[in-house]
Amino acid sequence: MANVASGKPYLTPNEAAALLMVAPATLRVWADKGLLKAHTTAGGHRRFLREDVDSFQRARDPFIRHSDDGLRVLVVDDDASLTRYLIALLNDIAGIHTSTAGDGFSAGHLVHTFRPDVVLLDLMMGGLDGFQVCRQIKSDPATRHIRIIAITGYPSVENIERILAAGAEICLPKPLDEEKLLALLKPPRWERRP
Repeated sequence: MANVASGKPYLTPNEAAALLMVAPATLRVWADKGLLKAHTTAGGHRRFLREDVDSFQRARDPFIRHSDDGLRVLVVDDDASLTRYLIALLNDIAGIHTSTAGDGFSAGHLVHTFRPDVVLLDLMMGGLDGFQVCRQIKSDPATRHIRIIAITGYPSVENIERILAAGAEICLPKPLDEEKLLALLKPPRWERRP
């Protein structure tokens, strides 16, 4: 980390990742997608100009925290592979704490024990579906402050209208737009639970 603070004009992938508070793997994905400009040395190694990293960081304003314990995100989905993907994505970001539930009943318990700030909620699950879970969270004075971001493989107009009426702030279609999801997890002003 000493080199990061030295003021040199270029950074290695590990140094750039440390500055942006993400895993080097996330940095590689951003570079591969062209989101963060990278240069390749004659030896084939990636380097990042400090000014490019600083500009990228200012543009993204990554996950400013409004509390000491970070952002708590509960992922509720019966699709284990999607859940693993979301947890890996979110765990790459400093200050985000995650937990998972594979069904609506487990979600109801975790809402009270894990105390999430945000619930990523699948609509179609066996037992209690996402619509019921959302209504329960929003009807309880102790949990109604929790933000609900619904996700579904069935983004019909009817499903979207139903979940928004139940209290979700948005409904994202699957496959998820990673950039949109991450932007949604960065509210302009975070209000902590009572």
